[in-house]
Amino acid sequence: MPLTTFTDAGDHAAVVDLGTTTTHELTDQLHRLREERGEIATGRVLTLIVSVRSEEDLDTVVNATVDASREHPARVIFVVHDRSTTDVSMDAAIHLGGTAGASEMILMRLHGALADHADNAVTPLLLPDTPVVVWWPFTSPRNPAADSLGALATRRITDSFADAAAGRGAEAIFRRRIGYALGDSDLVWSRITPWRGLLSSALDQRAGDTIQSAEVSGPADDPAVDIAAGWLADRLNVPVTRCADGSPAVPLDDEGEPMSPIQRTIIYCTEGTVELTVVNHRSVRVSTGVGTDTLVNLSRRHVGDCLAEELRHLEPDRAFGQALHGLPRVRTPRDGMSASIPFSAQESTR
Repeated sequence: MPLTTFTDAGDHAAVVDLGTTTTHELTDQLHRLREERGEIATGRVLTLIVSVRSEEDLDTVVNATVDASREHPARVIFVVHDRSTTDVSMDAAIHLGGTAGASEMILMRLHGALADHADNAVTPLLLPDTPVVVWWPFTSPRNPAADSLGALATRRITDSFADAAAGRGAEAIFRRRIGYALGDSDLVWSRITPWRGLLSSALDQRAGDTIQSAEVSGPADDPAVDIAAGWLADRLNVPVTRCADGSPAVPLDDEGEPMSPIQRTIIYCTEGTVELTVVNHRSVRVSTGVGTDTLVNLSRRHVGDCLAEELRHLEPDRAFGQALHGLPRVRTPRDGMSASIPFSAQESTR
């Protein structure tokens, strides 16, 4: 089995393709490699499990993980679920050093029925006394906390934008709401962190004014716009409208560069409005009604940046849960009223 994913490992790297193997042999090989290289595992701050299907783009995921792991040295376990065969086996490769930096990366391909019991294959490889995080970069389970890998983790990261791209559309973020449990998060939430900070700063300039309503516009099928509207509905406790502006799933500027998903935000106050309008892939115009309009840097975040942010905060992200809680209060121009979607019983534990 060729493991091309780790071929370009960089200088001073150790890459071992074990072929068909067992977890015991894999663990022994890890110990031998660390002894040969004089490395220890205590510098790794967490175990990150990345769960993908055999047909999904593993190379893209590895690149994003390498970017994030530069900030968070970890044992990264890529689990590829191959259900296309009845052959029950596991292939594995190890990558230490080089582009992996201070992290150690393990690629496991689980074939046949073993693909449905990934927790048994992964458990012996978890670093002791460190947090466990599971990331589904593409297709994610309906209830991440109940998934066999998700049950091992203190943090579970999904990507509703990838789910939407797979054809689930605007339902993607609502699926997260229905199956929400403490410890869940989603990359569409970290994707709008700069926007949330910028909007909060703009509203500070209208301190004392009363907010009456809000409007958020962006692509129809981008869940980042939905979660932004849910956050505003929860935090501001005013009517919030989520508008589809007709732009493609990834809006492009005149140079063909991808822009921030939230194309326009309007906060209606008693004494005027606060507006954020995307100009191009680098900037957004901020109008507060106080002084002149300003251009502020705001670009579309890469997956590696979003993942790195998620790994900085390993405690439950309660703000994300609250934003999900605000989703049913969001209105759309189509129906003029909010959707009624039940929240998980775990809401009471927030």
